[in-house]
Amino acid sequence: MIDTDVLDTGLGDEDDDDFDEMVEDGDAQLPEHRYMDRELSWLAFNQRVLELAEDPSVPVLERSNFLAIFASNLDEFFMVRVAGLKRRIVTGLAVPTNVGRAPQDVLADISDAAHALQLRQANAWLGMVQPALADAGIRVVSWDDLSVDDRNDLSEYFQTQVFPVLMPLAVDPAHPFPYISGLSLNLAIRIRNAKTGRQEFARLKVPPMLPRFVAVPGEAGRARYLPLEQLIANHLGDLFPGMEILEHHTFRLTRNEDVVIEEDETENLIQALEAELLRRRFGPPIRLEVTEDMDEVTLDLLIAELDITEQEVYRLPGPLDLRGLFDLSRIDRPELHYPAHVPTTAPAFQPAEQNGRADLFAAIRKGDVLVHHPYESFTTSVVSFLEQAARDPHVLAIKQTLYRTSGDSPIVQALIDAAERGKQVLALVEVKARFDEAANIVWARKLEKAGVHVVYGLVGLKTHCKLLHVIREEDGMLRSYSHIGTGNYNPKTSRIYEDFGLFTSDEQVGRDLTRLFNELSGYAIEKKFKRLLVAPLHLRKGLLRQIENERRHALEGKPAHIRIKVNSMVDEQIIDALYRASQAGVRVDVWVRGICSLKVGLPGVSDNITVRSILGRYLEHSRIFAFAGDGDPQVFIGSADMMHRNLDRRVEALVRVVAPAQIKELVDLFDLAMSDETSSWHLEDSGEWKRHSTNADGKPLVDLQDRTMAQVQRRRRARAVR
Repeated sequence: MIDTDVLDTGLGDEDDDDFDEMVEDGDAQLPEHRYMDRELSWLAFNQRVLELAEDPSVPVLERSNFLAIFASNLDEFFMVRVAGLKRRIVTGLAVPTNVGRAPQDVLADISDAAHALQLRQANAWLGMVQPALADAGIRVVSWDDLSVDDRNDLSEYFQTQVFPVLMPLAVDPAHPFPYISGLSLNLAIRIRNAKTGRQEFARLKVPPMLPRFVAVPGEAGRARYLPLEQLIANHLGDLFPGMEILEHHTFRLTRNEDVVIEEDETENLIQALEAELLRRRFGPPIRLEVTEDMDEVTLDLLIAELDITEQEVYRLPGPLDLRGLFDLSRIDRPELHYPAHVPTTAPAFQPAEQNGRADLFAAIRKGDVLVHHPYESFTTSVVSFLEQAARDPHVLAIKQTLYRTSGDSPIVQALIDAAERGKQVLALVEVKARFDEAANIVWARKLEKAGVHVVYGLVGLKTHCKLLHVIREEDGMLRSYSHIGTGNYNPKTSRIYEDFGLFTSDEQVGRDLTRLFNELSGYAIEKKFKRLLVAPLHLRKGLLRQIENERRHALEGKPAHIRIKVNSMVDEQIIDALYRASQAGVRVDVWVRGICSLKVGLPGVSDNITVRSILGRYLEHSRIFAFAGDGDPQVFIGSADMMHRNLDRRVEALVRVVAPAQIKELVDLFDLAMSDETSSWHLEDSGEWKRHSTNADGKPLVDLQDRTMAQVQRRRRARAVR
């Protein structure tokens, strides 16, 4: 039996005030300019993605994929972060940033960095990836490269598959300038009426439902693709018969697509959200991308009609919208992709017999099970556990949070199956998950129709924690089975997102989750949990206490070490606590994928702090918090990043990992990531990120994800031998 007093991760009311004073103590010793700007740090992260696309050692179709990821990331950055900053400036709500700069100056810095990065992306495509694809037999061609026969074949395709869905929109006194949807690819066309000599303007939207790159018929083994906008541009005569085509250029608009809902002032969250999603389509423009050869007359017209500034115009060599490379990156050429990896079943969940079915409840009763995705299968762990619970006649209730899930989710189907079998099923669906709002509303209604109790969390808070709680009757008693994860319950993203999940039948975790779900679905207010750290009430203080404990250990001459793996490190209070720990001599290792506002190399402040970033075939998504604990390691995994929204405006949950072997697995993974022998990006004293991928002899450093794959495979083989 685990001693729950030892695992008490909450803070009692009696010591809150003293703790608040403790964590604020020492701020005067910290320099004023001790943070990096979060927006510029995000752009630095996307630059690291771009560097993978530029890396000739990465398989070429994966490089194409990284270019598409870069483009998609940047779109979201503009739609949310830049749009939000501009909105605060316009409304007068903007305040100086944590780096002490005026928001207008930060916006100018963002513009400079984003312009440079988009040009770099265009050059990476034109000068690196496109030629490398051609060398591999995959050519993206222009209309001028095609033979007469090729053009005839494509003209037939245009007439039958493209022409019928095109909608040219004229601009004249009878036709006002059309609405330009966000992220759509468009042709701006200037034409002359042959009869009147009058010049006109027309806008033509490139249909998003058609393939972005059109396959050119040809010989076997010879793959050629033509950008769809080029095919359309070379058939404008069919769209404007009798007109002289003067100019045609592609352009693309980005709009503010953030959603803002005043939850306290609405009676029906779903209706308010649906209305806001409709308004999202008409958000103000924030970026205009145009091809670098666009004539000034056309550009001036777009700027005037779209009410956009010169700073918001991005002139780029074509093609625009490289998200289309997602399609190319799916070409079935295994030798041009990363080597295939099939996730293994976690050893504890492997069936005893070759064709048998594992009893996951029995496996979890034997002890906590830690599963590492995508190296270990999400399907044979999380999905199988939920499906088994849905079928099991002894299971009485299932409770789950759903933040993002896939369109054909077996998770949702299992909850529906459970409800139809008469079980009590509660699904907390976070309908405010950004850019998944519409899909989540659909799933929420489908679940409700099946008899699932659907709730939408707490007013003013997003429910971001990843929790699954199953109540089972065993020998006349009720037993809890729980899963706490770092990633979403999404089978599709689980194949490319790196995450951990802990399965446990520990009674204390079960009681904690019972209380937490009651708080989320009802009106209960819990002051304290035993094995969980829960935001927004306790998580920040719980982590600050752990950091402070390490600082005190260092001052007392005891070994002290802090390891934190997150997607983002932004919160000033957490960063300041790490600075103070470093000042006391604590070794602080931070493994961050994206934004990092923490500075290294501040004399007398962050000398003992090391920051690394790893990007690769899988998106590093897990969050790990490990504290040396003077010989009693305190190790947590969960859903929270070190950002204001996660700590103050979301429901997040971390669970303490207690099994020694699992603690060792997490710490060993962390130490491998921080090793100088492992390929990673190092945060430099200058604030720049420097990639370290080879040693002094030019040999590749260890790829953490490849090494982890190999270790998991070895564990599977070792169990098979036993």
